Amino acid sequence: MQATLIKLIAYINLHKGEEDKNKVLDDVKSNISFRGSNLWILACAIVVASIGLNVNSTAVIIGAMLISPLMGPIVGAGFSLGIYDFNLLNKSLKNLLVATLVGLFVSTIYFYVSPFKEAQPELLSRTAPNIYDILIAFFGGIVGAVAITRVEKGNPIPGVAIATALMPPLCTAGYGLALGNLKFFFGAMYLYSINCVFICISTFLIVKFLKYPVKKQLDEKHQKQVKNSITILITLLVLPSIYFAYQLFQEKKYQHQIDVFMETEFTNKGIAILYKKTKFNVSPKKLELGFLTKRYSEKEIKALNEKLKLYDINNTKLIVIQDTTDLKSDILNEINFNKSVLSQKDVTILNLKKEITNNRYDNKAILSEIKILFPEIENISISNHTFNENTDSTKIVPVVIYNSKKEISDSSKAKLTLWLEQRLTKKEIEIYNNPTKEKTTGKTKK
Repeated sequence: MQATLIKLIAYINLHKGEEDKNKVLDDVKSNISFRGSNLWILACAIVVASIGLNVNSTAVIIGAMLISPLMGPIVGAGFSLGIYDFNLLNKSLKNLLVATLVGLFVSTIYFYVSPFKEAQPELLSRTAPNIYDILIAFFGGIVGAVAITRVEKGNPIPGVAIATALMPPLCTAGYGLALGNLKFFFGAMYLYSINCVFICISTFLIVKFLKYPVKKQLDEKHQKQVKNSITILITLLVLPSIYFAYQLFQEKKYQHQIDVFMETEFTNKGIAILYKKTKFNVSPKKLELGFLTKRYSEKEIKALNEKLKLYDINNTKLIVIQDTTDLKSDILNEINFNKSVLSQKDVTILNLKKEITNNRYDNKAILSEIKILFPEIENISISNHTFNENTDSTKIVPVVIYNSKKEISDSSKAKLTLWLEQRLTKKEIEIYNNPTKEKTTGKTKK
């Protein structure tokens, strides 16, 4: 039993593969400052992230998170708390404030001048954080802190930068400022604060666990003050996130019940639903439905409203949109438009096929016939060519290129021209001998 316990401890031992503590602290301190190159990299990363949010490109946002140096002062704050180095903590917080203000300024300017103001899903997802965002920030911060203290840093660092997602909420806050939308601004800043604080706290815990030497010994009273401050900060951030998570759960549950109601009362009975809209954040909640052909009387609508309670859909009013003419008209217009697009494509394809057919000659069959009349000809190639293009005298003339064992006489060329005019039903043909490319033009007046 004891041997098994020793093996288990060896498996989870964080001291194995640990970097020298002084070297780790030097690396952490070097990444705190936001001056020179770090500031330029941050500004560029903010622009990249803002563009990604603006055009709803997840790949671009991930790229911005990878190049962002925002983690530096946050990790520095966690280390400084763990070793009670309050000068380092003060420096880390100042640099984090500078980075935050720069990020807000750059993203606000970008979204102010950007012609695309629509809130994309990537933006909206950063405006209502919940308890899951706290868990991501906390455990992502633990991974980051553990990775920083290793001799071999490995792959976790880029993963932590992506998972904890510091850049997108900061840019979303800039979007809120640019549009004067305070709900977006405060929601995004709340998520940004969650990420910063819980990365810092998880780093603090790892530093304590690994027993980094403290910079300044604190008496029990001051240590208690630090712990109480952290506890208050965690509480202030966790409580609203729990509420948002509960709201999200309630909304998902409500939407599920609505789907069950619609499927049971309408879809399974063959009633086609043309339009659906739910309003969750009003009282009473509203469910608007429009149907393709079905019409309901006031009595039937009242009965449907009563049935909502059977599906555990409370405090909700069902509104049936009876006049769906405009909706059906939009759908029919879309269908007709798609048909028109398809028809145009079909016409284009047919025209191209026709053009290919008109310009195609069966060189093999014609060669076998020519060899009977002109045995000296070994090979031919026939294709249509356009002459005098973009003028009033544009014409399409078949051009014949032939190979022969020996040069054919002028009289044979004339006969060949006349024969080809009859065979191809063309009034004019140009013949070239390859490789000498001796030219003769046959023109027959009809």
